[in-house]
Amino acid sequence: MPLPPFQPMPLGRARDPFSHSEWLYEIKWDGFRSLAYVDRGVCRLISRNGNEFKSFPALNANLPVKLCARSAVLDGEIVCLDKEGKTQFKDLLFRRGEPRFYAFDLPWLNGKDLRHLPLIERKHRLRSVVRQGGNRLVYCDHIEQDGKGLFRLACEHDLEGVVAKHMTSQHLLDRETTWFKIRNRHYSQWLGREELFERERERDPDVSGWDSCVRACANLTSARW
Repeated sequence: MPLPPFQPMPLGRARDPFSHSEWLYEIKWDGFRSLAYVDRGVCRLISRNGNEFKSFPALNANLPVKLCARSAVLDGEIVCLDKEGKTQFKDLLFRRGEPRFYAFDLPWLNGKDLRHLPLIERKHRLRSVVRQGGNRLVYCDHIEQDGKGLFRLACEHDLEGVVAKHMTSQHLLDRETTWFKIRNRHYSQWLGREELFERERERDPDVSGWDSCVRACANLTSARW
């Protein structure tokens, strides 16, 4: 049976970090949001606009091997990391680094629709099917309650920010979102490209039109970074 189509959970924005006992918090990875469709040894990476990423063959080959499931849909982020474990968006954009898929949600597993389950339960199942020690497929861990503390660490290490998610949230799009990104306003890699990428994010990195964005980013890199 073919896997049904899904959409990534949307992210709202919160201006300031907060801590709460009913929320969990994750690092905000700076990359390309993607759904990974894995079925009988084949993986397709689909952008949030429904287009297929064509330029990550290593991920397509590795994800089915590192996933302990016959079929699944993973919600996550494609990133490139440096030696310190920090995301490097330019390396991803120009395909210079080793891509990884950080999985943070599991809306579908082995023929079962999990979208109505609480997020904390979906994450528990996700952890159980991602093989440990993989360098291509990585489980995106979280902390509970202490959102302010994680945000402070993200800023100290020059990361993009954090994402706050209600523990009981369902992976459904027909209701108000309970996922919120809280951005580090001093994140160094946003310098010079925030306006450009906010304008271009409705496009996709592997389809016609993105080349102009890449060229503009290259100009910014040489002129300002």
